[in-house]
Amino acid sequence: MRDIEQFRARRARLLAKMTAGGGGVAVIPTAAEMARNRDSQFPYRFDSYFYYLTGFCEPEAVLVMLAGDAPRSILFCRTKDVEREIWDGYRYGPEAACEAFGMDEALAIGELDAHLPALLANQPSLHYSMGYDRHWDQRIAAALNAARANTRNGVTAPHSIQDVRAELDEMRLIKDASEIATMRRAAAISSEAHRRAMQSSRPGRFEYEIDAELGYVFRRSGSQAPAYSSIVASGPNACVLHYVENDRRMEDGDLLLIDAGCELDGYASDITRTFPVNGRFSGAQRDVYQLVLSAQAAAQALTGPGQRWNAGHDAAVRVLAQGMLDLGLLEGTLDGVIESGAYRQFYMHRTGHWLGLDVHDAGEYKLAGDWRMLEPGMVLTIEPGCYIRPADKVPEAFWNIGIRIEDDALVTAEGCELITAAAPKQIDEIENLMRAHADAAS
Repeated sequence: MRDIEQFRARRARLLAKMTAGGGGVAVIPTAAEMARNRDSQFPYRFDSYFYYLTGFCEPEAVLVMLAGDAPRSILFCRTKDVEREIWDGYRYGPEAACEAFGMDEALAIGELDAHLPALLANQPSLHYSMGYDRHWDQRIAAALNAARANTRNGVTAPHSIQDVRAELDEMRLIKDASEIATMRRAAAISSEAHRRAMQSSRPGRFEYEIDAELGYVFRRSGSQAPAYSSIVASGPNACVLHYVENDRRMEDGDLLLIDAGCELDGYASDITRTFPVNGRFSGAQRDVYQLVLSAQAAAQALTGPGQRWNAGHDAAVRVLAQGMLDLGLLEGTLDGVIESGAYRQFYMHRTGHWLGLDVHDAGEYKLAGDWRMLEPGMVLTIEPGCYIRPADKVPEAFWNIGIRIEDDALVTAEGCELITAAAPKQIDEIENLMRAHADAAS
């Protein structure tokens, strides 16, 4: 049974924010369907902002919210069509959707353009995300012009447009109990998938075979899809941050970097693990891996209430930079290689991002020019890495060592909880898991 109260509560919060700001009307469309080729669509995925307020998954839908003394929420959606349901599956239709999703009113999506000018009339402001979708911008502009054309009859059009996504970003940044429960489940599914990937890897297999193992666990466990294109990168590919071809044959001595997570009921998980294809870290691999693991621990220690967003990144950079000096990858002093940015030769990305309905989720990282303070209910990733290529002119033992370790962290009152901790990452954990599976298979 769908819990509609969480969505109703979010709409009420947004309406209260709008009312406090002087009132107005919000227009929030869902995502459009996208054609893949002549007679096939890409798998449909709703707009995250729209879903956050409605829980409604069908395409061709718009939420209109009116703030003020008599606040109300109106869902425009597809009509009930038994003929189309034979081809495309069930659709709610306005009447059933109104009740099922706790709306004040629901109307056919085909009536939207006729209703919009009246809904905009005499509203002080329009809350809409201008510039994200040209098609919707044109429809909104037409409705505004229709409202303005009626000024001789005493009608006024909104005098300002506010970005409704900016208002929703702050709401989405702090997860409620329902969101956290869903993200915990997504994290558990993805952790299981990473364990299976470790057990399934061995020299001679192809990256796409491991990709298939991940997808199998995702779907078998109830996830609707990967949260993003899975990265299954062996050998030199592990040093390509956004590698997604996943078609190389894995060789003895390779590291395999897997960045993969499932999406469950709209919410993403995001895990990266790196391990040796043959189940045994070499000396150089072990040294770099332990360095990245230590950097993650340093970042985790500074992830909690009262800590600024950037504190974890700065801590990870200091650990990584010192390790690069100790391993002979860099020369100079710790402060010197940090100040010059020399460490970026081997670590060129940041240590995390917000996580939620989107993999890189909504929310500002700075407020009034300062890195924002972390608060309980925020969810972020902690993902330091180190990537060493032959072109970096280092000893051959370090060539093609690409390592990233990423976990999903829930900020709590006491600090943070890694909700993806079930995915092995300690060296002995990984080697023991892979050895046990190899022994059982032999």
